Amino acid sequence: MKTIGLIGGLSWESTADYYQIINTLVKEELGGLNSAKCLIYSFNMEEMAVLQREGKWEQAAQLMADAAKILEKGGAEVILICTNTMHKVAQEVQEAISVPLIHIAQSTARSITTKGLKKVGLLGTKFTMEQDFYKEVLDQYGIETIIPEACDREDVHSIIFDELCQGKFFPESKERYLEIIRKLCADGAEGIILGCTEIPLLIKDEDIDIPLFNTTYLHSKEAVDFSFGKE
Repeated sequence: MKTIGLIGGLSWESTADYYQIINTLVKEELGGLNSAKCLIYSFNMEEMAVLQREGKWEQAAQLMADAAKILEKGGAEVILICTNTMHKVAQEVQEAISVPLIHIAQSTARSITTKGLKKVGLLGTKFTMEQDFYKEVLDQYGIETIIPEACDREDVHSIIFDELCQGKFFPESKERYLEIIRKLCADGAEGIILGCTEIPLLIKDEDIDIPLFNTTYLHSKEAVDFSFGKE
């Protein structure tokens, strides 16, 4: 079993989900008292959120790369960035280390391709929805991405930062997300990417009748597969 390095704290709520999923999958594979070999570097999210808001991506990339190097030095044999948005700087992080970085959008794209879908809706932070770094990966797999209209993007983004990242889960916010998902379906989405690792804390498979792609789970599953040499 290889050691998994997690760059977390973005937010800690979803990082805890990563930790639980990874350990659950290892236990399912090996049984008994087995659990994952992993290291976690957890950021103070407020500091990173400020850099995001101010567009200081180079500074954020350096901090992320430094965290990855610390994990590698500690024995991590594969690295995960436990957030969709910060994959904007995934290339800089990979270039700073000698062990593999598993890209969350690639994990997601592979799952979408397995289901034979060609057009999906993307929910996430405004950075993930409006910039190209995530959609470009999906495009490489022949997947067309559609995003909500501007006012809906604002609501998706604000619910993430003002509620989900702070451990707040309101029925009215869930209904707002489902309303936005229904609009994407009406626009032709065959599935929905929950492209923020906090969104699966609110929206579940049973809430909608088309495929949902839980990026936290898919990313974690690929890391565990890599850990067992299944890559």
